[in-house]
Amino acid sequence: MSIDIRFWGVRGSVASPGPETAGVGGNTSCVEVVAGGSRLILDAGTGLRKLGESLAARGAVDATLLLSHLHWDHIQGLPFFAPLYQPSTRLHVVSGQSSAPCQEVLRRQMSAPTFPVELGALPSQLTYFEVRDRQRIVCGDAEVTVARANHPDAVYAYRIEHGGRSVVYATDTEHYSCVDPRLKALCRNADVLIYDAQYLPSEYVGEGGLSRVGWGHSTWEAAVALAEAAGVEALMLFHHDPGRDDAAVAEIEAMARARFPNTVAAREQTVTRLASRHAKAA
Repeated sequence: MSIDIRFWGVRGSVASPGPETAGVGGNTSCVEVVAGGSRLILDAGTGLRKLGESLAARGAVDATLLLSHLHWDHIQGLPFFAPLYQPSTRLHVVSGQSSAPCQEVLRRQMSAPTFPVELGALPSQLTYFEVRDRQRIVCGDAEVTVARANHPDAVYAYRIEHGGRSVVYATDTEHYSCVDPRLKALCRNADVLIYDAQYLPSEYVGEGGLSRVGWGHSTWEAAVALAEAAGVEALMLFHHDPGRDDAAVAEIEAMARARFPNTVAAREQTVTRLASRHAKAA
């Protein structure tokens, strides 16, 4: 009856492998959430490849893929997801409204001349479901609530609930001058908030360089402000800049922790377990 959260990819924009990023990880966005007997996958960045290898080795796969949006760093792992090539696989793809239908975007990605296997040729069973802002859906043992956030092209945040526990995934969202009221409502009293903290506050406003205002990403300060306003229990900083080495990520983690002590920077292969509040005492 628990919720288990495992990070398979924590980088933003582009994969950044190398010894200087090995501690945090260099793969783009992919988070596995197991809620009771249901598996949900948040985004399909390059981290999805290793998750797929792990799942394929265990047999038939039935999972729900919740896509925050359709930018390349959030879908580019899908063609390399091993379970797609197994007839026993059932993958339910959930996305919000965008400038192009999700299925069409994924089809373009897996077509000549950019990829040798077409989406329609896969032996697995894929279904597609489009959600809207503030919609609530059931995904197996989990209940999922959707909120639209602030990013070029449409992006959606998700709140996953099971057994009295909750985790919010809000990446590729740009903060406003105030706390985003939609995200505040989505995050209210959540156990875990996974939030985009790609930029330093100074980088965001362009001190000493190019401004990132309008690029659709946020900062650790905005992450802390949201966590405090929503009464979140734990904050996980996510979507690390590809140019940020392990030491620099740790520095951001320390700055955020000084303001909000229960903060960690998301790192690949770390696992967080939220035990059910509904479990009966032995």
